Amino acid sequence: MASRDQSSFQDFLPLMAEKLGGDGLIGELCNGFRLLMDSEKGVITFESLKKNSALLGLQELSDDDLYGMLREGDFDGDGALNQMEFCVLMFRLSPELMEQSELWLEEALQQEGFQDCNFCL
Repeated sequence: MASRDQSSFQDFLPLMAEKLGGDGLIGELCNGFRLLMDSEKGVITFESLKKNSALLGLQELSDDDLYGMLREGDFDGDGALNQMEFCVLMFRLSPELMEQSELWLEEALQQEGFQDCNFCL
């Protein structure tokens, strides 16, 4: 899935996180999920991804790229992405966001009283 559209999308996620904060970014990812999902099934299927991907500027992705996205994010093996799988996939596709999310997790754990949270990362 080494498409130039994917690279452009990855570059915007850290900027969105910086401008919106963690909660705002998750809210926007949820909005993106709703744009791409099959409204009857409540998940992103290949058909809904293909039909709605143009809304996010991804109309040039091939069927193989779209199937690859589904396979990469489909943790439960049902052939579709639920909201959690979609959000996790978006974070995984952005290495910079992965680094930021580890810092957010570490800060949150320290605030909750876990002084040495290296065991969980």
